[in-house]
Amino acid sequence: MKELIILAHVPTDSINDGFIPAAQRLGLSVVLLTDHAEEHRQHFAKAGLAAYPNEIIPCDVFNPLAVMGALTCRAQAPAAVFSNSDHLQTSAAIVAAYYGLPRKDWQVAYRAKNKAEMRNRLRALELEALWHAVVCDPAGLAQVGEQLPFPCIVKPREGVASQQVALSADRAALEAQCAAVWSEQPGLPLLLEEYIEGPLFTLETLGDGKDLLVLGGFEVTLSAPPYFVELEAQWKPAQGSAHQAAVADMIRRFGVGFGACHTEYVVTANGPRLIEINYRNIGDYREFLLQETLAIPLFELVLRLYLGEPLPRLDLAANAALIRYFTAQSAGRLCEAPTAFVERVHGMHLSYRQLRSAGDAISMTHSNKDYLGVLRGSGPDAGLLRAEMERVSASLAWEIAQ
Repeated sequence: MKELIILAHVPTDSINDGFIPAAQRLGLSVVLLTDHAEEHRQHFAKAGLAAYPNEIIPCDVFNPLAVMGALTCRAQAPAAVFSNSDHLQTSAAIVAAYYGLPRKDWQVAYRAKNKAEMRNRLRALELEALWHAVVCDPAGLAQVGEQLPFPCIVKPREGVASQQVALSADRAALEAQCAAVWSEQPGLPLLLEEYIEGPLFTLETLGDGKDLLVLGGFEVTLSAPPYFVELEAQWKPAQGSAHQAAVADMIRRFGVGFGACHTEYVVTANGPRLIEINYRNIGDYREFLLQETLAIPLFELVLRLYLGEPLPRLDLAANAALIRYFTAQSAGRLCEAPTAFVERVHGMHLSYRQLRSAGDAISMTHSNKDYLGVLRGSGPDAGLLRAEMERVSASLAWEIAQ
């Protein structure tokens, strides 16, 4: 049986409920390499899961040499090397290159993950000239001096899920934000960049190294500044959107062309401006919503690309889709929380996923890690879908004891 090597960091539903079951439907043996082996073993010790990896191997997956060392001990060479982790795209690409397998360009993967290198590359390609700087300590911050345009964004250079991202209105706020991060993670590289005001959108694409297919994207509702927690996202199909076409051209020129890519951008009076290029499948349960909405086997499609298959012609369903995230409003202990359910009503498919359980300790991070639950829905009528989402949302309640 052909082996699919999956590089993973912490356990995620995208891998556990999406890619591993898809791999087994494709007849692949799944070998999971991870630096959190015990956490993955505890997850897969549960009964009744959709699928299980054939093996879980402890490995420093951030180090491609360690991954190659582990794989060269195996009886057969891998059929594909894959990761859906933001952190591990470069490692996966380097290992796949060693074995001569279909892959992303590791330099493009690295530039996408390192947000400062992304900005530098966009500038070199004359695609973007956003002001930015990297600082690692108070001395470096002081050297930036009067160059800083306020308000400005501060975020980890290689961060995820809006963690430690904030809008700083002035120098004092910026210094306080940086100091708070460095008190927990001394020397962490922080990216300072010009703030782009406007509505936030995403672009979701698939590529086989030759063709790049635009699936569509989401219009995203964010929490009020200074933080950027994603609260809701509405599906926008790929139907002649000028800004979707412009962003697709930007990421092609950046080097994106293989596998899944999730790009974030802001629409301004002067056209779209890139925020992040996440060279992997979309997350936060929108990957499952995307599959339901477009009526495509998304996870299998992605894996087939890594097996060397060309991108097929896809008949994308013209459904509406909406996802809503419910966030904690205070820290404390969660006393009551709604449980998971699925509803089918008036042709709409709605499902609620419980992310935190009664008894959990809740801390405020002002990021996507504050989610208590997520409600997603899809169906043929956008107006009716929103009405049903509102009805269900009004029935959900949480109690947090301080």
